[in-house]
Amino acid sequence: MIQLYGLRLSNYYNLTKALLIEKSLDFEEIKARPTQEEDNLSRSPMGKMPSISVNGQFMSESLAIAAYLDRLEPQPALLPPDPFEAGKVIELICHIKLDVELVARRCLPETLFNQPVSEEIKQSTQDDLAKGMKAVSRIFVGQPFAAGTTLTLADFYTFYCFDLATTITQKMFGEDLLASHPDIRNVIEHMAQHPSVARVESERAKKG
Repeated sequence: MIQLYGLRLSNYYNLTKALLIEKSLDFEEIKARPTQEEDNLSRSPMGKMPSISVNGQFMSESLAIAAYLDRLEPQPALLPPDPFEAGKVIELICHIKLDVELVARRCLPETLFNQPVSEEIKQSTQDDLAKGMKAVSRIFVGQPFAAGTTLTLADFYTFYCFDLATTITQKMFGEDLLASHPDIRNVIEHMAQHPSVARVESERAKKG
């Protein structure tokens, strides 16, 4: 059985949990905070969430775990069989993660923990988010899924990365990050009803 380490407050923990459910894999959730303690660093070199344990071996980073799960249990496939199309899915995920979600995270301390960030950081975040959204929109298909006509890993990343990014931009800037991106919003709304995601969100809402 796979052990999943982390906390339900993490969007990447919830994403990984949804993938485990999607693949109908047996797993156990183990609460583990993101610390720099040695036991956590042995699982995740940067001490981040999530990480998994498989037969005493550890793996971190959601995209690496997702790639492993897709090979461990090929069905349902979350990457296209065509190598180039599979690469395009990963390309889209990278732009969503690096150019949108990671940029928005610059303001996470103030959004979630009331730790003020500088006006310079706020302005650079807004400027870079605008660039990032333009980049994503160039390759986001949304007809009806993020990367084309079938469900892929990109749909899960769309749901969980934009969930955090839109929360941050709304609180920090009073802006709707998706106002001009109905295709992205449609994918998010569709994924909210997808069984594996719906289960994760339902369980996340419960206390404990």
